[in-house]
Amino acid sequence: MLKSDFFKYQAQTTQFAAGFEVEKAEGSYIYGTDGRKYLDFVAGVSANTLGHSHPKIVEAIKTQAEKYLHVMVYGEYAQEMPVKLCKLLAAATPDPLEVTYLVNSGAEAIDGALKLAKRFTGREEIISFKNSYHGNTHGALSVSGNEYHKREFRPLLPLVDFIEFNDENDLAKITEKTACVLMETIQGAAGFLVPNEDYLEKLKNRCEQVGALLILDEIQPGFGRTGKLFAFEHFGIVPDILVMGKGMGGGVPVGAFMSSKKMMDSLSHSPKLGHITTFGGNPLIAAASYATLKEVLESGLMNEVDEKEKLFRELLVHPKIQNINGRGLMLAVNLGSPEFTLNVAKRCMEKGLIVFWQLYRNEYLRISPPLNLSLDEIREGCAIILEVLNESEI
Repeated sequence: MLKSDFFKYQAQTTQFAAGFEVEKAEGSYIYGTDGRKYLDFVAGVSANTLGHSHPKIVEAIKTQAEKYLHVMVYGEYAQEMPVKLCKLLAAATPDPLEVTYLVNSGAEAIDGALKLAKRFTGREEIISFKNSYHGNTHGALSVSGNEYHKREFRPLLPLVDFIEFNDENDLAKITEKTACVLMETIQGAAGFLVPNEDYLEKLKNRCEQVGALLILDEIQPGFGRTGKLFAFEHFGIVPDILVMGKGMGGGVPVGAFMSSKKMMDSLSHSPKLGHITTFGGNPLIAAASYATLKEVLESGLMNEVDEKEKLFRELLVHPKIQNINGRGLMLAVNLGSPEFTLNVAKRCMEKGLIVFWQLYRNEYLRISPPLNLSLDEIREGCAIILEVLNESEI
């Protein structure tokens, strides 16, 4: 009944949704109404940073729910949990990142960051990257770099140009007309592509030379997934505007963008309400996000990421695996063809393991588990992948 109602009444985004019926979820496992448990190597597509139903997140939500829920549109009332979250983010990030604008999703955060850059610089041109993915609102879609996903929704934002990821020659396209350059610190939908060691430094230098702002999209790699709170910390630079979402909430819908106070203040005047959101900074969501951030910072989980990545790479060796992209606990396993990868994901599910695929590059199998999964759980899941690869035909 639930599955049939799901397909009948709830809007679908594909023609092949699984319709898997969820009973409950706890730790690294999702339990189906079929009575089976499934090890989760996807974590809600990088959203469940601390797994499912983490007790500290659940307790934070319960505590806040007993006090109050939504009381006023964003930015009018001082509420304890949103303020504590923004204060902790400021303490955990380097200058010039000082203040945070809380919104409802990563895509909305992208839209807000683009508006901030245009407002602060007075410029109109936006530079993004080919094969980038930033979300599906009209603004976020406009700066995403895959035409197949965009063409049916044009016209989109004008004055957006795209450059090649890791191509230093393309940096010359960033000029005095450019308001901002928007980049995923690790390209997600394209297969978890990591920038060359000095590329971000050269990109940042070019932006400074011409007065353009650098916006880094950390919606997927943020909140400890690469072993640092944010992936840009691996590369020795700091963005002018930082965008976050997904894992920020530990399983609840949230997004945010950060900048210097001077820059963010430009959204408050000429015109006022430069960005406005009814539910951004919702106290229930902020309580969950604060609990998530505090646990990521204090638990030592980020110190375990390198060891867990190493174990994944040691175990996932097979003739049918061509290469593994990514860093930390965001890994993309190249199985050669979309058809084979989709079949492998389906067979893994049948054996009790949840894996997924990359949006643009379906030949890559997505592995983005909770940060707190155990080494034994890594071994358990990798054994299933290898078993499926041994049984499956290319």
